[in-house]
Amino acid sequence: MDIPERKDLRGANLKGADLKEADLKEANLQEANLEGANLKGADLFEANLKEANLQGAYLIWADLRWAHFEAACLEMAYLEGANLQGAHLERANLKEAHLEGANLKETDLALANLQEANLEGANLEGANLQEANLEGAFLGEAYGLSIDQLSKVKTLYKVKLDKELSIPLKEKYPALFEKN
Repeated sequence: MDIPERKDLRGANLKGADLKEADLKEANLQEANLEGANLKGADLFEANLKEANLQGAYLIWADLRWAHFEAACLEMAYLEGANLQGAHLERANLKEAHLEGANLKETDLALANLQEANLEGANLEGANLQEANLEGAFLGEAYGLSIDQLSKVKTLYKVKLDKELSIPLKEKYPALFEKN
């Protein structure tokens, strides 16, 4: 697919588009419909995807560093191995998203919905999880996580977490593990 030189695709309907390995660096995709799109290996460095619909999109191994996903829908999106370092995912919907092995270092996930998301082996070092919904999320073998980070989430109800974090958290913050 030919991408316009300015990469201004705000509000574009790219549902199901094949954008595998596309150069969308710094592209404006705000409010775009990318539902089910194939963005495997795409370069979306510093792209604007605020309020975009990426439900079920394939972003495996994509470069999403410093991209803006504020209030975007990434429900059931495939982000395995994606580099989201420094990305802005505030208020994003990542329900049932696949984030296995993703780099979420220094990512802002404040108020994000990560309900039932799979974060197995993900790097969460320095990630902001303030008021994030982690209900039923899988955090097994996730690394870079601290008790301080997890103490600030909205809920850890039904979360799957390594024992070295779950035991002290349950002792110090038992309310996080209760149904809201």
